[in-house]
Amino acid sequence: MHFVLLVVTPATSCSEEREMKIALVLGGARSGKSTYALRLAERLFRKPLYVATAEAGDAEMAERITRHKKSRGARWKCVEEPMDIASVIKSPPACDGILLDCLTLWVSNVLLKEGEKALARRTRQLLTALRQTNRKIILVSNEVGMGVVPEYELGRKFRDLAGRLNQDLAADADAVVFVLAGLPMVLKGNIEVG
Repeated sequence: MHFVLLVVTPATSCSEEREMKIALVLGGARSGKSTYALRLAERLFRKPLYVATAEAGDAEMAERITRHKKSRGARWKCVEEPMDIASVIKSPPACDGILLDCLTLWVSNVLLKEGEKALARRTRQLLTALRQTNRKIILVSNEVGMGVVPEYELGRKFRDLAGRLNQDLAADADAVVFVLAGLPMVLKGNIEVG
């Protein structure tokens, strides 16, 4: 199965199909976005690669990571990379598609360990890697701007940076899906949501 995007140009009233390369899956915490993205990847990719940005900072997070690994099964290869995801996209292990989960954790990792300037540099590297890769890729990110304004400066900075990243990714993506209460809604492109 391939991503297919139907493009209708008003000037010619013609349609053309082109293969889709980048899909962005957005949603809030516990919205079902990761589950949707995983099912989509399993339908689309024979040899999928999971790029995980989470780090086991405590026992509860370590347990979550273990559960996620078990839920994927043996078919999946996994690369755990909390910071340099652009390099993984440029030179992944053998696979026919990549699921990267999650960009919001990646923003947090880079912001806290390297700072805002490093995040800007790494974001440019990520966008370049996405534009240059020949593999299909599904990106997962939280929509963090729909709640209350964070009380602290770092929280507001994080929200703003994650929101800008999502906008940049959505602009480049061939398809964007928003998941709310487990229900996927297509915001951009023509992608199967079932």
